[in-house]
Amino acid sequence: MPDYVLKATAGNGQIRVFAATTGGLVETARRLHQTSPVVTQALGRLLTAGSLMGSMMKNADELITLKIAGDGPLSGLLVTADAKGNVKGYPYVNDLSDTLESPIPVSDAIGEGALNILKDIGLKDPYVGYSPLISGELAEDLTYYYAQSEQIPTSVSLGVLLNDDGTVRQAGGFIIQLMPDTDDEVIDALEEALSHAPSLTRLLDEGKTLETIMDDLFKDLNLKVSKTEITRFICDCSRQRITKALISIGKKDLIEMISDQEDIEVNCDFCKEKYSFSPEDLQNILDHLDAPEKEG
Repeated sequence: MPDYVLKATAGNGQIRVFAATTGGLVETARRLHQTSPVVTQALGRLLTAGSLMGSMMKNADELITLKIAGDGPLSGLLVTADAKGNVKGYPYVNDLSDTLESPIPVSDAIGEGALNILKDIGLKDPYVGYSPLISGELAEDLTYYYAQSEQIPTSVSLGVLLNDDGTVRQAGGFIIQLMPDTDDEVIDALEEALSHAPSLTRLLDEGKTLETIMDDLFKDLNLKVSKTEITRFICDCSRQRITKALISIGKKDLIEMISDQEDIEVNCDFCKEKYSFSPEDLQNILDHLDAPEKEG
């Protein structure tokens, strides 16, 4: 079954619910980046968060970027998602197996640092949110971000379950938010439900669906599912996009690369696709840059 995001409300519309199963897309990322287990855990959690937060955006052309920067051996992570269920991401360090003497938790791999969130919602400048990492476990950090930066009471759960060989067995998570002026009894019922909620990935591994899991969690709060949609790891890189990136580096650097008379190879950080440019290709890019000046 493909990965998907479930959108729902509960508590007579006073609670917003977003839940996702993401094992397939996290395994795709693990395979592309050849990540060691702790890196897979960290990247998988942030990719799941990206899928959930992308699904929360209102318009199809909106984008969200989540950036983690820490002082641990992992250094950082970057994930981008849209409102159509497409998500991509990469770790700053792919493999920590040679760096670490023994396995460490995600929090130690990331270390102390910050979470930055950029939302491109079609305005001149994107919205930029920031909060310090309070634990490095990512779910707690996102919960803190929503409370501090957006003043929205939120509960976040993110999990990745691995097989013994490091491949992804299950992955998923949820984001649950209270609407303004939620009744106290609804808040109390939600807190009680969350306090006894079992691991989402364990329940998925038992064969339960998101619908069943969320129904059980909100059994006293009248869950109403409004939509489900596929989520997937997709990179939108292309030769045209890489060409635009080369144009952006400027004439001086292009001339220097052409003078070397060697092919250059540009790799996409998100999907590892390789794009080769010959000196002739670079000269054509330079000629394109010069054309407006000659015409003027």
